[in-house]
Amino acid sequence: MNAGLRRLGKPVRTAVIWQALATAALALLGALLAGFNGTISAVLGGMVSMLSGVAATLIATRRTEDSAGGVLFMALRAEGVRVVLIVILLWLVLSTYREVVAPAFFGAFVVTLLLFSAAFFIREDSSQRPDSDQPWPPKQN
Repeated sequence: MNAGLRRLGKPVRTAVIWQALATAALALLGALLAGFNGTISAVLGGMVSMLSGVAATLIATRRTEDSAGGVLFMALRAEGVRVVLIVILLWLVLSTYREVVAPAFFGAFVVTLLLFSAAFFIREDSSQRPDSDQPWPPKQN
């Protein structure tokens, strides 16, 4: 696997797979409701969210800072890059693709944006937790 993609971690890789599946489903729905332009619009909407999320994750996973302030700064910087990239990609699609189907485009964008936020709730493999020799999950008494 590519070194950059390995840095993403299981939660982000899972969220990107969910985004790709949702984009495919919404592209199919767009094809049924609006034809070819609906399909392309849904794919572009999903890709805006997917690309910005992966770019932000790659920036956030750089291991250059060890202090809490450095980690916070890196996270804020990654989120800033994500927002700027979203704005640029939205503008680029809306200004160049004249036949965009707005409901398909923005629907796919919003759905995939929400799915990427779900990465926060996906756990890494608990057997590979660093800094712990305790079994997981902890036993209840």
